[in-house]
Amino acid sequence: MTGEPAPPLARTTLDRAAHRRTDPDWLAEAWEHARVLVLDSTDDGRALVRGVAAPPELVLVGSGELPEVPRSVPMFLGVDADGVPVFAVDAPLPELAGTRRVNLREVGHLLTDRDAGIFTTALALLNWHVRHGYSSSTGQPTEVDEAGWSRVDPGGGRIWPRTDPAMIVLVHDGVDGPDGRCLLGNNATWPRTPGERRYSCLAGYVEPGESAEAAVLREVREEVGVAVEEIGYAGSQSWPFPGSLMLGFLARADADAPIRVDPAEIAHARWFTRREIGAALADQPVRVDGGDRLLLPPPSSIALFLVHRWLDGHC
Repeated sequence: MTGEPAPPLARTTLDRAAHRRTDPDWLAEAWEHARVLVLDSTDDGRALVRGVAAPPELVLVGSGELPEVPRSVPMFLGVDADGVPVFAVDAPLPELAGTRRVNLREVGHLLTDRDAGIFTTALALLNWHVRHGYSSSTGQPTEVDEAGWSRVDPGGGRIWPRTDPAMIVLVHDGVDGPDGRCLLGNNATWPRTPGERRYSCLAGYVEPGESAEAAVLREVREEVGVAVEEIGYAGSQSWPFPGSLMLGFLARADADAPIRVDPAEIAHARWFTRREIGAALADQPVRVDGGDRLLLPPPSSIALFLVHRWLDGHC
């Protein structure tokens, strides 16, 4: 993907400096002059930003400026381009003038590459720690080790952060121009807003023993009853809600094939032309079944990245 746009949460400039995670002396010295991102696990993993115009600036404080004792030990994220160590902690957000509380979904696409990488990594790591206070093999409590990159139980059993691979695919009909179509679905579990209905790419977790491409074939068939071919990889990004890696694909299907949705997964699915998608992106009303206005995926998602790839003819 060199030279091409990256998914919004796949951007970073931070050097993770993984060899420092097991060097307690270096970490102790680094903490004294570190920049620290404060996240609040009790408030959807929110952090502070400054500015209302893009790009907003992620607020990092000095290690000596933390207003309260953090709920977690410092998690070492890496070293910034200027050589300054960057850490994250779970703590109540400080009250700082000119700042606002945001979650990653709201601002991930607006942040600079540096800030997007810091926020995404910190939230993914924090969410893993929140869910792994006990060992899955022994049931014993675990403690943070290796500067936040592992947990260990009293017997020395160690676990490391993991992400769940999931595929997401923009299904299209292979037709160029404004009349080319893509297949989007409205998930049955999404909350409804009167007068609006969100449609997005089809997605699902990669099952044990399965390749990502096989998951694309299976999930599309299960969710909408359509067979796909010409599956092409488009990119990936972390989706730390709470801990997925989204593997993005484009795939072709016959737009005349009948759609048979699994009602437990998909409330409704339909084909949209490039003309309709372009209008919706331009904030023009596009009506779907029942007269609801079409909403597209949120801008921090890889789903909208895939929609743009198709819209621009990269399929």
